[in-house]
Amino acid sequence: MLLTQLSNALDRAFGTDFPEKIGVAVSGGGDSMALLNLLRQWGRAELAVVSVNHGLRPEAADELALVADYAAQRGLKHDVLPWTWDGVGNLQNAARDGRRQVIDGWAKENGLRHVALGHTQDDQAETFLMRLSRGSGVDGLACMSEVRERGGLTWLRPLLNVTRGDLRQHLQQNSIIWADDPSNEDPRFDRVKARQMFETLAPLGLTVERLTQTAAHMRRQQDVLHWAERQIGALFEQEPVGDMVANRAAFDGAPEALRSKALAEALCKVSGHAYRPRYRPLLEAMTSQTPKPLHGCLILPSETQLRVTREWSAVRDSVTVPEAVWDRRWRVSCSGGTPSETLKIKALGQEGLAKIPNWRDTGHARQSLWATPAVWQGDTLIAAPLAGLTEGWTAQLLRT
Repeated sequence: MLLTQLSNALDRAFGTDFPEKIGVAVSGGGDSMALLNLLRQWGRAELAVVSVNHGLRPEAADELALVADYAAQRGLKHDVLPWTWDGVGNLQNAARDGRRQVIDGWAKENGLRHVALGHTQDDQAETFLMRLSRGSGVDGLACMSEVRERGGLTWLRPLLNVTRGDLRQHLQQNSIIWADDPSNEDPRFDRVKARQMFETLAPLGLTVERLTQTAAHMRRQQDVLHWAERQIGALFEQEPVGDMVANRAAFDGAPEALRSKALAEALCKVSGHAYRPRYRPLLEAMTSQTPKPLHGCLILPSETQLRVTREWSAVRDSVTVPEAVWDRRWRVSCSGGTPSETLKIKALGQEGLAKIPNWRDTGHARQSLWATPAVWQGDTLIAAPLAGLTEGWTAQLLRT
């Protein structure tokens, strides 16, 4: 039964064009170990197994050893990737994003176009509850999709219609050992709180199945919103300086659901964040008549336009070297040969802009230019390509 459900999900994902090789993300937990075993039984593609060691718990080494033993006994390639938390932001969110980034790099290095994840029906229901508690709208409450393409890599979730209990039963029947992460029982985490709520909600009819059914309804409504958005065209356009700008009359004339969605996407595009801001601060920013900071951006309203620019305070400590990606979306290059190793790429800022007398000739707003990349040698400004001080340097806006 489980193998049929997985096979049907992969048929929907691939049609008749099956890849020769699929990556599988396995932590050693029950869900991902069951996914790996089911994919091996499915047998229509070669498997490459990857695990991420977050370095947060000493038990992680033993959990990853379970994956390594399983892979070795069955002749599967298995790689373990390190990830270190920088202490910034929410730990679980940071771990999730960091895990995706290192797996994305691993997949591309190994020529893989697809990576399978062990998300289940229970994960759907937990995510629904968490987002409901945050006041999410249709986009946030819509169920996870079985297939999601991002940055040239396709993420597969072929077990979204399977319960966690069914997967544990599969593991027991096949004598496969798995590890239970103690953090999955730690009530400090929102996902654990959501999981513990099911016993209280089930007598009210709010079961895992009912919640995932509602999430599926939200997914269909999301499709309607996407269709409507295409009909009115994109509200925001991106400027060379990286800002997203909307015509104020067109923006104000759109339904609120479309306006909030368009603004959220503009904020993500400018900030580089994968996840949208929460709805209440988004609504406040959308209706504000004064500049509003949100999501690492600054929203600048005027009578004729609504501008979303990067907030200088969000990038003031971001430092890299020429040719490296700065602020997740800029690459600064020199056309005059190899630059000095002493040069750094940092935000232009107010002090830097004050050193460029003709910056107004660019036509860009001063607050937009503050958060653009500039070339520095210590405290000396060498170039600011977007502010008119090129000196042989260019700043390329990468696709986000």
